[in-house]
Amino acid sequence: MKTTLDLKEIDLLRSFPDLTPIYREAHDSKQIKIFNREIEDCRNYLSANRRDFYKILMITGGDGIFTLSLNKYLIDKPTMIFIHPNDIISWQKTSGESAGYYLLFKKDFINHHPMLKSTIERLALFNDKSKSVICVEENDLPGFIRLWESMYNEQENQLGDEAIQAYIQLLMIDSARMSKFVMPESMGEDYDHIHRFFGLLEEEVSNINYEKPIKLRTAQEFADSLKLHPNYLNRILKKRTGQNVSKHIKGRLLDECKALLLQTSWTLEQISYAVGFSDQPNFNFFFKKNTGFTPNAFRKGVFQ
Repeated sequence: MKTTLDLKEIDLLRSFPDLTPIYREAHDSKQIKIFNREIEDCRNYLSANRRDFYKILMITGGDGIFTLSLNKYLIDKPTMIFIHPNDIISWQKTSGESAGYYLLFKKDFINHHPMLKSTIERLALFNDKSKSVICVEENDLPGFIRLWESMYNEQENQLGDEAIQAYIQLLMIDSARMSKFVMPESMGEDYDHIHRFFGLLEEEVSNINYEKPIKLRTAQEFADSLKLHPNYLNRILKKRTGQNVSKHIKGRLLDECKALLLQTSWTLEQISYAVGFSDQPNFNFFFKKNTGFTPNAFRKGVFQ
């Protein structure tokens, strides 16, 4: 029987605390965790990488612009958002103090709770983007806040996970019952090109294997594939995310290198070839320059 270490392709990038994307909700080995946004505020971010968890976000304070896939939403009232692990998302706060909650739960958590899995599949709040953003009416807000407070407090209890999964079902049912689905604003060309870039970047790295290396590695190559001028692509990425094309590519390759080093038994030569380096010494130089560790040291856990 094959294990993850035997596979030529990495199916999912795991979560590490020191990875390089602009934003990644990192959490520990717990299958589920709830956060209070007043205590653990979400700064502006753009999350373009695969995650191994679902996210439910309730915004009750702090206006901003939220993008989900190619849809843009102006958030200026209480809103519930259901985010699938594969979604490319971004958040830019425009005013006010952050308030509300968000919870993260891993795919394994769903598999251990068949009723929760059935509810997720039946209501399709995570998969159907037309249902993923829901406006919470003023009369319904106190009930939702009590529900979130209950989930938040259950984290410390011995059987808290069992209670929380039931609360999540109730949360989804009440959200779907309201059916106050928010219509997205029209996206400008900049966002369209940015999401196409991140989609192409994910497509490139999602099928990495040591027999067929990654094809696109430079800003010019990505711009050509998107039929854009590289200067234009650099400009809009810098404007919207604070980083240019090359930094995003480098960061994403570093993420994948770390995943390959920690999750597989591939040789360093196989990994360097898979991520597009002509030889292992160049890969070693790239990795150490950007992490401070040699690939071997990182694999042995020296970074911890």
